[in-house]
Amino acid sequence: MAKHTTDAETSPPPRQSQTTLDCFQRRRMDNSTSNRLTTSITKWVAKACRPVNVVDDEGLLEIIHIASNDYTGFNSIQFNFIYIALFTIATVTSKIHDSYEKEKAKVEEALRQTNTVALTGDYWTSLSNHSYLGVTAHYFDTHWKLRSHALTVMKTDERHYANVCAEHFLQVARQWNIELKISSLTTDSARNMIAAARQLPFEHMPCIAHSLHRAITVSLQNSPFDSALAKCRKVVGHFKHSPANAAELEQQQVTHHQKKESLTQEVSTRWNSTLEMIKRIQRNKEPLRETLTLHASNINMPTAAELDKLKRLETVLEHCRYVSQLLGGEENFVTCSVVLPALCHLPRVMEVSEDDPAYMIKFKETFTTDMDKRKEKTNITWLRVASALDPRFKDLKCLSRADRAEVWSSICALLQERGEGLAQQNKPVTTEPPKKMSRLMSVPDSSSDDEEDCIEKCVERYKAEPSIGIEDCPLQWWSKHEGGHSEMANLARRYLTVFMSGHVVQKKRAALSSENVNRLVCLSNWLSGKKGK
Repeated sequence: MAKHTTDAETSPPPRQSQTTLDCFQRRRMDNSTSNRLTTSITKWVAKACRPVNVVDDEGLLEIIHIASNDYTGFNSIQFNFIYIALFTIATVTSKIHDSYEKEKAKVEEALRQTNTVALTGDYWTSLSNHSYLGVTAHYFDTHWKLRSHALTVMKTDERHYANVCAEHFLQVARQWNIELKISSLTTDSARNMIAAARQLPFEHMPCIAHSLHRAITVSLQNSPFDSALAKCRKVVGHFKHSPANAAELEQQQVTHHQKKESLTQEVSTRWNSTLEMIKRIQRNKEPLRETLTLHASNINMPTAAELDKLKRLETVLEHCRYVSQLLGGEENFVTCSVVLPALCHLPRVMEVSEDDPAYMIKFKETFTTDMDKRKEKTNITWLRVASALDPRFKDLKCLSRADRAEVWSSICALLQERGEGLAQQNKPVTTEPPKKMSRLMSVPDSSSDDEEDCIEKCVERYKAEPSIGIEDCPLQWWSKHEGGHSEMANLARRYLTVFMSGHVVQKKRAALSSENVNRLVCLSNWLSGKKGK
């Protein structure tokens, strides 16, 4: 008998209802998501140093609208209400203020836990012609990691007289409660900054990289290189000011089987820009000649003789670039102990040889004379101690034997002073800032024979340690050997933390409004964990 199917077996499965757009539109963004979105926008504005009014940008609104529609299904009317609630200037400004205070508390706690802080300071001018002072603090944490935090970007309306500059730095130190911890202040070598440093209780360290750049500038003024450099600037300007000209140069670079690259314009305030301009002209001389011959008869390339001059100049400027990069420093990089070895390297490469033509002799002699004058204004005593406390340079080969003995005597004096300071800890705390170094070059007369013997043994133990390579990290060495050289390690924390370069002005920060620049620049530094220089 045939089998008959039941109704249940023949009926199709029940249809599932499809979610409609109206259903999506009724969903609301939960508080957690909205807070994450607002916080993300705020962090982006802060870390990228964007003007706060970027949140009013129609393009940003459209991007968030699209993303929100994909995620939540909001319609345009609903989104506009939510956008106004979450991303108005007032909302983001408030979030930035809260984030600034939160991160500032972390920086304050970190500074509270260290005994020595070195500062770098730099005055700069914004695109809207407002003057600011940027100050950055540098110190070692308990693991010998070099930490740096921007402390302020202070708007300054007064003229930068020496007494005004000095008061600005003291004001920052008091605001952060580090006045008694500051060991040194690094600035450029402007006269007002040098005069201001004389009024401060901190050691002053002129930025050596800045001095090196100034020496190059002085040596190139009214030099035999003037004509060749003037032609280079005109050639670069021809291609920088016209996209069509730049495209023609790229075409020629391809034809000559060279990498596409733009030319570099020399900028007086940008370190090594003269060198980079020369190098790119030299690398692209054939494509440049072809392009200028075809399309710019009024622009002249440097002649073969002038290019030969520039090639010789490039060789010595490469050594200067290497030194300025060492002194400019990178993250977690000690710079003050490198200064004296670097300054000993430069005279060697600037020595006049028999093969040098007259124009190179003039440049080298002018450079050496100018750098010698600037070297006299550096804090040589501090730099010698720093080099001795760096296990890469503790043999002090950059100094004469007599100078080496003097440095180790000064270190003994510093250790003795520290011992006296520890003995005074139970006495009432003074509110006066520390005095500048007063006894660097002789051991105090009041020390006993036993104390002197103990200090000398401490120094000799450190000197007996094998030196490390130039590429090795001195901070890692101290991290491993601090236990066996605790007194020397305390000195190293004070002297090696000095950073030899100020903060470099970025175009983004120079475009910020005066109302928000301090919070945004500092917060950007704190959130990204980058050095302020």
